[in-house]
Amino acid sequence: MSAAPLNGQFAENIVHFGRVLRRAGMSVGPRDILDAVEAVEYAGFHSKADFYWTLHAALVRSHETHELFSQAFHIFWQEPKLLERMMALALPELRTPENQEPGEKALRRLAEALMSDDDERREEEPDTEIDARETLSREEVLRTRDFEQMSTAELAEAKAALRRLRLPVKEQLTRRARPAPRGRQVDMRRTLQQSFRGHDLMELRRKEPHRRMPPIVVLLDISGSMSLYARVFLHFLHAITHEWDRVHAFLFGTRLTNITRHLHHRDIDAALGEISKAAEDWDGGTRIGETLRRFNVEWARRVLGQGAVVLLVTDGLDREGGDGLEPEIKRLARLSRRLIWLNPLLRYDAFEPKAAGIRAMLPHVDEFRPVHNLDSLSALVDALSGAPHMKGNRHSSMRAQL
Repeated sequence: MSAAPLNGQFAENIVHFGRVLRRAGMSVGPRDILDAVEAVEYAGFHSKADFYWTLHAALVRSHETHELFSQAFHIFWQEPKLLERMMALALPELRTPENQEPGEKALRRLAEALMSDDDERREEEPDTEIDARETLSREEVLRTRDFEQMSTAELAEAKAALRRLRLPVKEQLTRRARPAPRGRQVDMRRTLQQSFRGHDLMELRRKEPHRRMPPIVVLLDISGSMSLYARVFLHFLHAITHEWDRVHAFLFGTRLTNITRHLHHRDIDAALGEISKAAEDWDGGTRIGETLRRFNVEWARRVLGQGAVVLLVTDGLDREGGDGLEPEIKRLARLSRRLIWLNPLLRYDAFEPKAAGIRAMLPHVDEFRPVHNLDSLSALVDALSGAPHMKGNRHSSMRAQL
């Protein structure tokens, strides 16, 4: 069966639709959009229902994003009543209410994505003067705002800020040495090797301690409760991968997925596209104990050598109630030089370690940090670059509650 080429404007509209879904929070990359265009070319356009399910098969990766896709489809491809509902959600006074349900937050971002897509097709307006004081205030607000409460435009700004983050290099001393003409130690091995070559005058070869950046190992929870934070953290992870010498990254939900090689793509969209295809359990449940066991058995010896720093990014909400979790987190802590737990639930002042998974992990981590906004990630950068201490760290007080 040969594919029938689409009308140019029709194909362009599918591309715009894919971009809207990505702005609204769905994991849709350039390759997925091209697949959608090709799928419609092969399937043909016989009815709106066929068209809907063709795009659904190409762009929807999990059950949790089905409702968002459905709303976006009916709005984008002309459904007036739903469009009115989305416009109502996008009103300024309803932009970031604290008590908004997760589904409503997704619909609000969808509305803003549709509005921004419509704005892109309009002519550019004349430049206007902007008060620098307002800009500074906006940046300060953006740095302290929870990722979950950000609008689509704010999330885009936050991701751009994360890509600009740089880690000041702080190398650690290793047990190895390297040649150095002015080193304080005599390299007897190289000195003797030179004498065996028949040189009449023996010249002392010197060496100095070798310094190298420690490996960073990231274990990132991609379950439903962590989905948005995980997607934002991947932008941070992509940035440090190209700054740090050795970064190993794994995603986990109900299974463990190694995404280290995908992060080496210079193009962030290409990297995220590959990652979304590799992680089949995105937006699902969490089996922290089982996935840590797999990591300890299959990967720990390979990536946790030479003083590795481990970043465990999860809210600790385990669907198995923490079963088998404590021995695995204890083993992980023993194998790593420094185990830092990043938990978005720490954004709540009233947070208490009541969940079984949290209570099992907390005694074995070196640091317990929030990971819900730009300021928390900047503090993490400072911690990775300097001493393992954070002002206001609530780790000790949390342990006291166990």
